[in-house]
Amino acid sequence: MTTLNDIQEISTALKNCKTEKIKILHKFLFGSLGDRSNRKRIREFIGFDFQADSEEFKEKLESVDELFSLNELITICNILNISFDGSKPEVSKRILSFLCNLEALAEFSRADIDESADEETGNDFEKENKKSDSLEGESSNKRDSSMQCEAQCNMQCDANKIYDMQFVDKYRSSVAQNTVINYSDIESAISKFNAESHENIANWLDHFENISQLFSLSDLQKFIFAKRSLGGTAALFVRTEPQINSWQKLKQALIDEFSFEINSAHLHELLSKRKMRDSESAPEYFLKMKELCSSGKIEDAALMYYVIKGINDRQENKTILYGCKNLLEFKEKLKVYEVIKSDYAKSKAVFDKNKARYDSNPRFNSFDKLKPKQGHDDRFNSKNESANKVKSSGGFERMKYINFDSRKSKFCFNCGDPNHISRFCVHKDKGFKCFECGAFGHKASECDKTKSKPEVATLDVKFKPKLDNKVTIEDISVNSLIDTGSQATLLRKSVFDKLNICKLYPLNLSLSGFGKCKVNPLGYFKGNIKIDDFKCNANIYVVENNVMSYDVIVGMNVLMQGETVINEDGIVIKEKFQRIEEVDSLSVLPIDVTLNEVELNIGPDVPNIFKDKVQQSILNYVPHKTKTTNVELNILVKSNEPISHQPRRLPFSEKKIVQTQVAEWLEQGIVEPCSSEYSSPVVIVRKKDGTPRVCIDYRKLNKVVVKDRFPLPLIEDILDRLQGSRVFSTIDLKNAFFHVDVNKDSRKYTSFVTHEGQYQFIKVPFGLCNSPAVFQRYINTIFRPLINDGIVLPYLDDIIILSSSFEEGIERVERVLSIASEYGLEINFNKSHFLKKRIEFLGHVVEDGKIFPSTLKTKAVLNFPEPANLKQIHSFLGLTGYFRKFIPKYSTIARPLSDLLKKDRKFKFGEEERISFNQLKLMLAEKPVLRIYNPNYETELHTDASLEGYGAILMQKSPDDKNFHPTYFMSKKTTDAEKKYSSYELEALAVIEAVKKFRVYLLGIPFKIVTDCSALEKTMQKKDLVTRVARWALLLEEFDYVIEHRSGTRMTHVDALSRSPIDIFCISFDNILPRLKSAQDSDNEVKAIKELLRISAYEDYCDRNGILYKFVEGKELVVVPDSMQTEIIRNAHEKGHTGVKYTEKHLQDYYYIPKLRQKVEKIISNCVHCILINQKRGKKEGLLHPLQKEDMPLHTYHIDHLGPLESTNKNYKYVLAIIDAFTKFVWIYPTKSTTSAEVIAKLEIQKAVFGSPFQIISDRGTAFTSGDFADYCAKEEIK
Repeated sequence: MTTLNDIQEISTALKNCKTEKIKILHKFLFGSLGDRSNRKRIREFIGFDFQADSEEFKEKLESVDELFSLNELITICNILNISFDGSKPEVSKRILSFLCNLEALAEFSRADIDESADEETGNDFEKENKKSDSLEGESSNKRDSSMQCEAQCNMQCDANKIYDMQFVDKYRSSVAQNTVINYSDIESAISKFNAESHENIANWLDHFENISQLFSLSDLQKFIFAKRSLGGTAALFVRTEPQINSWQKLKQALIDEFSFEINSAHLHELLSKRKMRDSESAPEYFLKMKELCSSGKIEDAALMYYVIKGINDRQENKTILYGCKNLLEFKEKLKVYEVIKSDYAKSKAVFDKNKARYDSNPRFNSFDKLKPKQGHDDRFNSKNESANKVKSSGGFERMKYINFDSRKSKFCFNCGDPNHISRFCVHKDKGFKCFECGAFGHKASECDKTKSKPEVATLDVKFKPKLDNKVTIEDISVNSLIDTGSQATLLRKSVFDKLNICKLYPLNLSLSGFGKCKVNPLGYFKGNIKIDDFKCNANIYVVENNVMSYDVIVGMNVLMQGETVINEDGIVIKEKFQRIEEVDSLSVLPIDVTLNEVELNIGPDVPNIFKDKVQQSILNYVPHKTKTTNVELNILVKSNEPISHQPRRLPFSEKKIVQTQVAEWLEQGIVEPCSSEYSSPVVIVRKKDGTPRVCIDYRKLNKVVVKDRFPLPLIEDILDRLQGSRVFSTIDLKNAFFHVDVNKDSRKYTSFVTHEGQYQFIKVPFGLCNSPAVFQRYINTIFRPLINDGIVLPYLDDIIILSSSFEEGIERVERVLSIASEYGLEINFNKSHFLKKRIEFLGHVVEDGKIFPSTLKTKAVLNFPEPANLKQIHSFLGLTGYFRKFIPKYSTIARPLSDLLKKDRKFKFGEEERISFNQLKLMLAEKPVLRIYNPNYETELHTDASLEGYGAILMQKSPDDKNFHPTYFMSKKTTDAEKKYSSYELEALAVIEAVKKFRVYLLGIPFKIVTDCSALEKTMQKKDLVTRVARWALLLEEFDYVIEHRSGTRMTHVDALSRSPIDIFCISFDNILPRLKSAQDSDNEVKAIKELLRISAYEDYCDRNGILYKFVEGKELVVVPDSMQTEIIRNAHEKGHTGVKYTEKHLQDYYYIPKLRQKVEKIISNCVHCILINQKRGKKEGLLHPLQKEDMPLHTYHIDHLGPLESTNKNYKYVLAIIDAFTKFVWIYPTKSTTSAEVIAKLEIQKAVFGSPFQIISDRGTAFTSGDFADYCAKEEIK
């Protein structure tokens, strides 16, 4: 019986094809993407068991047309080596027909001519002609015989052109009138293309076309020579694509497969790593770097930066290369630099030659002439061998100037005389001679002159510039320091108090000074600075007076706004492009200074040049608020009856908190005193970190407020925009609602009362039901132009910036920050993200222009634990049965599980039950059960809780079938503290956690909360609540919801998730991935796998952005190198100090670590926290009974064994320790075992010296409880 593996061409294709293509074929044959055994199953495939004209054939054909695109069908044709001509239905039918009859497919493949004939070489025309015939035969199913004949004729004519070509051109005729060009000449003129070398395919094709035009090659000849010029992966690719049978197809296939525009991050990484080699000149290195830049979009400034950085020389020697405005100017400076370097090399060679002559002259070998001349000016090389040397502890570096080869010269190590050796020295009795002062009795390292007069050889400088220019800030003259090493400009607080400036803007970063000492600024403001005649406007950071002695330190954020030069007169700052005389001057260049951001989140693969731009943009950001909008919060109520509350009684400690918060709001202009007929009470809630937060209880007011139905953008439109982008940034606003004003007529409704008085909000408060809607309207108004241009995508309180590259991302971030500054938006930079390539939004993940569902939305179902008893079977069937009307043949699929519930049926969860269980889980997580969220559909949130955990399902009513479908599943375990909650608190917790989880879906739309707890609705209506529930109730106030109670029998679907919860275990990949990548790059095993992946697919590994992943059971896991395994495991365990099983389970969702179980057990067994809190099982320990201590030595011995230890040469493995209870003296005896015989033998040795003790104390080891030991103690009268 024929299998696909029996067909040679298909067998070869299966071996060489990429995994993605194999998955497509596997899906065609077996209906799923499969797993790591795909190739094996495909090779063993014997064909479909139905005929080409049967009903099964027609059903399969319809399924193929629905599930597969034309491109995927062409991929299958390429693997099966059959034609893909025709429409999609024709191609589908052709594939199915062949797969129903593998004998016909084998016969068809044997009819093809072996493609390997293309690879045979020959230098005569007959072999080339045969090769062309073979090529024509290879594509015979696509050409008719007339085209074959025509191609052969053309080949004959073209060959005459190649092998007997007359060069009539006037330039060529001067060389040879009848030059004959043979095959090897043409082949040698064409460079090899190898994809592994990262050569640009477009450049290679241009080169090939130029050679082809020079030799007048036909398309067929181009096809032949091009195939012979391919190497490595490129050659392998062409061999596995049999449909490539002409020059045009080959050219297009190479472009499609190997043309790529290197992503900016990778290109910047290549530029950063590419250093100038010793064999390269600076101009040559520049041209090669420029060629590398042609693979992507790199700015000229970035190219010059990388070239300067890649030249291996001291920074001061490369100063000449800075300040270029274009590449032409930079190229000229490189030539000047090369000339200077060459001249220096020549002068150094002369110096070295003279030095060698000096060293070899015996007249200079005495120590009193070894002192080097000071003042040799080595201005180019960093390694100055004379003037730049600092004196060592032994005086001058004698080793460089003395020939110590005893075969050529001898000298005295005692006095330094070259005429004798130290053995015959007449001054030997005086001691060593000091080569610093010439006296005997001490060495140069001990010489007083060396200690009292330390010397450092330095280079003379022509000028010492003054750095304290005349500086004025806001027309006030200040004492200043110009600091080119500081990135920020700092001002003392005492000076700031003299300025007529209202307030400081808060700051989310710290400054790092000398020695990495951190300084937290009090704030910053935008101020006018004047330095001599130069004026500018910049951010000025205010610090405490004790931080610095100067009134102001002027940093690079000011200096870079002008042209800064240091000369003899000091620092000169002029307007940019204003000419400054550069005589004996130094240009001031940007210096990288660490600016310690508070959790500044930048993508892990962003090059440093872009990270610096992000940091600078954040540093320069000041919310000016020069523009306003007409968006205000207008509150309309359904009833004119005022809602009023008396202030709640608060503890004295909480009164102080309220007083402080209200005072702060008054100072910031957020609230104002009032006498409104409306009033709401204040409540203190605790954040997760335990810090108090003042909130207003608007629950009663929200019931009478007319809801603001501001329309939300369509999910499909948002996802389409996200899919078209590659780089994302997100902006988080600080106190977002406080940016929006409350209409004066509506402020009375926001009134609240405290123990000190009554106040109303000027800005939109938190907890009011219309706050999210008005904020969305406000943000849309501000960024309307950018929204229309597709740059910004606001959704509720998320502001996403879309871009296609890092360069565009930086430019758009700056535009957004500029507009935000004009409207006075205060940004939380530590919660914002910049230049990320992966974003998760609304249950979808967008990366590299692709969009796919987030695994989190179905994780609660897909990770549902395998049932271990009948109760868990009941729960699972309750979950699946709720959606049974959406699952075809549900009863048939679920029968193995439901049969377990039959009376007198023994519980056995076997393979059949496992298949049913897994199939039902998959069906719950796919269509038609699971649907995509739509904000316009009727929405319900179903929740349930138990002691084990809580679960929730977000459901929406489909307009197609008028039924509710799940859109998101959630499940979570309860903590030890949560297990102590009452039942209604657990139900409330389930609701709150679900609402927080699905906030982006629920905010701004009306929805229903469905629960089986009847007390929940009444609890939320209570006036006085416990602190924990009060905090939860206030969290719900920004949502438009109603609560509905349903009996537990109607909530089995959610009950299953609460009874079998999974932990929501989140890992911050953005912070740990860069370190993992660095650790992988240092691991030899990982590096070897990466090298294999560059050549071809290797097992289940893949390389994404330089990080190695492994596919395990359908999951893509990060491979953790040995150096980070302990850290990763320990961090996972310490998130909740979970046991071995759950820690291992959490790690298996994200990481691949070999022998994970063993490593987890080892780390948890050494966890101090777990050791301390884990109580011992069994009988409780009793009270201690202290032993009576005698007042004499050698009365009582404490004995015990230690071991086993590493065996010695004499096979000793244990140590017997004997301790005297009175003196604490210890005797240690090595033993080969722990038997009583060896213990008695060692005690006999002890007895021979000290006698027997009166008492021995030991544990209940077998050596001490044996009969022999008891007999010995009785014999020696030992207790």
